[in-house]
Amino acid sequence: MNRSIPYLVLSSWYLLISCATNTEKNADTYSPLNGAEPPQSYDELWSNYDPRAEPLDVEILKEWEEEGILMKVIRYRVGVFKGEKAMVAGIYGYPKGKSNLPGLVQIHGGGQYADYRAVLENGKRGYATISISWGGRINAPGYKVSPAEVKLFWADSTDHPDYKLTTDWAALDGYHAPHREEGTSTTGISPTKWTIDDVDSPRNNIWFIWTLAARRAITFIERQQEVDSTRIGVYGHSMGGTLTTLTATDSRVKAAAPSCGGVSLSDRGTEALADYNYLKRITCPIMFLSPSNDFHGKFYDLKGALTLIKTDQWRVTCSAHHSHQDTPEFEAANILWFDQILKNKFEYPSTPETKVSLERGLASIEVMPDTVKKIVSVDVYYWQPKVDPDEISRDLRKTRFWHHTKPHKSGEKWVAELALESVERNIWVYANVLYRLDEEVSGAGYYYRTYTTDKINLSSKMKIIKAEDLQKARVKATLKPSSLIETFEGDWEIDWFTYNRKEWEYKTHKINNDLWKAPSGNYNLSIEIFSDHANKMVIRADSYATEIDLKGGGWEVVELTADQFKNAMGDSLADFMSIMELELSPEERQKRPEGDPVYLGGDWKGGKPKFRNLRWIMH
Repeated sequence: MNRSIPYLVLSSWYLLISCATNTEKNADTYSPLNGAEPPQSYDELWSNYDPRAEPLDVEILKEWEEEGILMKVIRYRVGVFKGEKAMVAGIYGYPKGKSNLPGLVQIHGGGQYADYRAVLENGKRGYATISISWGGRINAPGYKVSPAEVKLFWADSTDHPDYKLTTDWAALDGYHAPHREEGTSTTGISPTKWTIDDVDSPRNNIWFIWTLAARRAITFIERQQEVDSTRIGVYGHSMGGTLTTLTATDSRVKAAAPSCGGVSLSDRGTEALADYNYLKRITCPIMFLSPSNDFHGKFYDLKGALTLIKTDQWRVTCSAHHSHQDTPEFEAANILWFDQILKNKFEYPSTPETKVSLERGLASIEVMPDTVKKIVSVDVYYWQPKVDPDEISRDLRKTRFWHHTKPHKSGEKWVAELALESVERNIWVYANVLYRLDEEVSGAGYYYRTYTTDKINLSSKMKIIKAEDLQKARVKATLKPSSLIETFEGDWEIDWFTYNRKEWEYKTHKINNDLWKAPSGNYNLSIEIFSDHANKMVIRADSYATEIDLKGGGWEVVELTADQFKNAMGDSLADFMSIMELELSPEERQKRPEGDPVYLGGDWKGGKPKFRNLRWIMH
């Protein structure tokens, strides 16, 4: 069944409630300052704000049913600013015929969309969901609003066949990728023609109005007759993860799950919007999905975030090597968290306990996981930063290498020794415990890709072992540089990673670690490859790649020079010494600033290839 109604039809179920700071229906949400001091603190910014006060003025733009889930593209009122009404679009849906449902507010990230797939998959699990479009983009069947359609909306091109109503920030510029006007700040407090106040004010900060939109979405969903207003959760990815943290201080939020964001201790240019001032006000149960190499949700800030939140109901899940996306056993954490907190239909194991030891000149860690569910594996990851993590660049955050060690079981605990690069540097170490689920779980993960998994990962808190303690305990560094990067024996794949769910591909940051970096001088990259059939495959070094022709049927030695690796513009790699990521895959698509992309490799024939002896060889 797929039914639609014209998108200009207004809903008959407007909610009539009074205004936040003015009682007149269409008065400005925030009165002009008229010489008064702008708010400076969290309390001054939010204490007089009532997200239920103004009418929602809901508009239904499209309705349809899919797989038993009723869905609508809607708009709701955020507020009135400078005399103009701001409306944010979203996709709302719930399982047909159901009532007393827990509700979820899903917040997209930068440049992303409100997406029906989140609403659909959550609906299948018994949730009502609103996916909000603070950035203006919408992805729904028959209602696609890409950046091109957003610009048509700005231009009021109602006669264009692709024109659609979408988020209307009116007198403000709350759009993202693109902004309505080039150079609109996402962090500043200075006044522009698109801001609420005409002086420096936290209310001018774009994160503030996005948070207003999210809090008003809570008002929308709590008022739906099929929703239990006492069971509302909020989650989001990337910038949406940050907005999840900023929104989770609302007392109506009973569970939160930010991914790849929301742990940074940034102040956003004002104390009133400083992350730490929100984290320390979060009292609801919260699940942090925080990949170890994420560039936006800084992994090393997670430790501090956990000390700030005012709840002991929290968990973290942290994949090693991943940045800004993940695999199903990590992605499923948010929906299972909501199952536990909002539906009482899942029991998360407790956070794994860890204990560090520096006895007998060895650094080791004991892991004591909860055994409420069957343990599939226990893994320990550690990193020795050369500099203060706050000084690490975005690229290095994404490409740092985490050593892995497999602990052995000793009674009810797992024990792992840590082989070190140096005793002059601190050790950051944590454990991942993979559990078997009683039944498979499916959902819409990062970027709304549908996943299914029968396992779930839970991480321990990060422990930091100080270099001075290593030296005091006479611990020795045992790892030495080697020209042999990978033998491809044993559990070699743990030092590599992939996001690909269909074809084979392997990526690693080992070549960004001093132990396996290309030596100075004239060195080539060598690898032995076995393929069942004649095939083409690709080796990529950062943004440079080369295509390899394989005869198939036996082991082949491939030796490559740096200049054989080309970027999309045809430029050659100067040398191997600065590369941070290496990938082996059947095909590669290289994007170009202009023109068609460059394709390398092709469809792989036969079983997965085998590899031996990836190494640097003197030429």
